[in-house]
Amino acid sequence: MLEQNLRKSKRASKLKVSEIRRLFATVRNFPDIINLGIGEPDFNPPKHVIEAAEKAMDEGKTHYSPTSGIPELLEAIAEKTKRDYNLDYNPETEVLVTIGATEAVFLALMATINPGDEVLVPDPGFVTYKPSVKVAEGTVVPIPLKEENDFRFNADSVRSLITKRSRILIINSPHNPTGSVLSYEDLNSIAKLAVEHDLIVISDEVYEKITYDGVKHYCVASFPGMRERTIVVNSFSKTYAMTGFRIGFAVGPEDIMSAMKLIHYYTVACVNSPTQYAALTALTGPQDFVSSMVREFDRRRKFVCKRINEIEGFSCITPKGAFYVFPNIKSFGMSSKEFARFLLEEAKVAAVPGTGFGRYGEGYLRLSYATSYEKLEEAMNRIERAVKKLEKSSSL
Repeated sequence: MLEQNLRKSKRASKLKVSEIRRLFATVRNFPDIINLGIGEPDFNPPKHVIEAAEKAMDEGKTHYSPTSGIPELLEAIAEKTKRDYNLDYNPETEVLVTIGATEAVFLALMATINPGDEVLVPDPGFVTYKPSVKVAEGTVVPIPLKEENDFRFNADSVRSLITKRSRILIINSPHNPTGSVLSYEDLNSIAKLAVEHDLIVISDEVYEKITYDGVKHYCVASFPGMRERTIVVNSFSKTYAMTGFRIGFAVGPEDIMSAMKLIHYYTVACVNSPTQYAALTALTGPQDFVSSMVREFDRRRKFVCKRINEIEGFSCITPKGAFYVFPNIKSFGMSSKEFARFLLEEAKVAAVPGTGFGRYGEGYLRLSYATSYEKLEEAMNRIERAVKKLEKSSSL
């Protein structure tokens, strides 16, 4: 009887280790690896941000903060959404500081899903969406993202997937892992569909500041009828290279945010206090760090796209946002996992197989160019040599 009681829950049994975490564990066993699987900027946060965290600790701001976040940060987030998207949110009732965007997505799902509700999820898509839906006892409905559509989707892509049980639509733009960015027309059609079918939208916008070629990011909550049905999720991780600080935020309608705050309180109580002061400084201080970082990402993006397309067997569309490329590797006749393993062993380059982001990621790899230009040069050279060796052995 005791042995049966010690078994893990059915909920926990549904979860598996992500391909990204599996990759990190594997890489440790390979010396001299160039890791292009990491989804974080290789920059350090701005100096004034680090100093703000140090100052907060020196001043004794190391105790519990209010559950929603320190008032100054809540106000700054509300001001940001007004400044960027002309959206008004009450900092006291409609803004929540979270432990990264991942917690914000989890809270949003836990606060809105009933068992059996269907959640429309981009596929390929960020690795935490589907497991979070499962923990919330919802049903995942994949939205296939196709290369011929630049890995974007619109209302036409979603309409046939909607049923009477559809409740949530998750949007991620700019997109991880493909780097696609939804256009104004895409979002306008999605907004109309959401209103028509009374869908709640969770909009993950953590890469909002990382776009290229003059492409603009639009917040779906700013479209007609969407503010009252959209939970906007964001983070300081990508914009300010603050991944290890683990701080994000969500804004949305008061009734949903109040439920999210309760779950947040009973789960973590509050976010690390010094980190909140660092985030406040990041948001209200100089922004030249962001533009400088994006310029460097753009330089790397152009290089990687050019080089990967020059290697026989690869084809890669140029991403418009984030810091990933998602090349097509179908011509090699291997699964994504097999080819990622081949690159790891033969080229000493780590990449994430496309299936790590969903079944529609088969035939692709995610390569991150959030590493130094010099390492990217070496990585492309290694990949090219390994592929040439593969071609030679196949012709024998």
